[in-house]
Amino acid sequence: MSSLEQMYQQVILDHARHPHGRGLVAVAEGHLGGESHQVNPTCGDEVTLRVDVVPAVDGAGPVVAGVSWEGQGCSISQASASVMTELVSGRPVAEVERLDAVFHDLMGSRGKGLDDDAEDALGDATAFTGVSQYPARIKCALLGWAALKDSLARSGALAG
Repeated sequence: MSSLEQMYQQVILDHARHPHGRGLVAVAEGHLGGESHQVNPTCGDEVTLRVDVVPAVDGAGPVVAGVSWEGQGCSISQASASVMTELVSGRPVAEVERLDAVFHDLMGSRGKGLDDDAEDALGDATAFTGVSQYPARIKCALLGWAALKDSLARSGALAG
């Protein structure tokens, strides 16, 4: 195993052991909120995710104020939700949508990864590059992302 693969494995294990955003938190007053429960029927992993969104103001688009979640399942699904929470909190919804697309591209890379700019944008989420080699595990890594996208849609923060 290369040192990069070991580092990626360590990032996943750290997030699985000490997940960021675990524990559902109420949406702040005056903010948009959405919640979604997603299950991976293949393995039984599940996540309930709540998003807290600052509404659009004065031409600036809505911003993800925070993400909280509860879940159970393998280290990949739990670590992915944790890494995603860290990555998207505090970012404009439009940027979160772009990051979601980039992470989906990573999961479709079959272990090859993406260009440096895309990987820089993903930060710790790049640790899931190796997961993309295993089709059965891709759904685990995408579970939290599916819940996020659905939560944003339910909050009314997504355009169209």
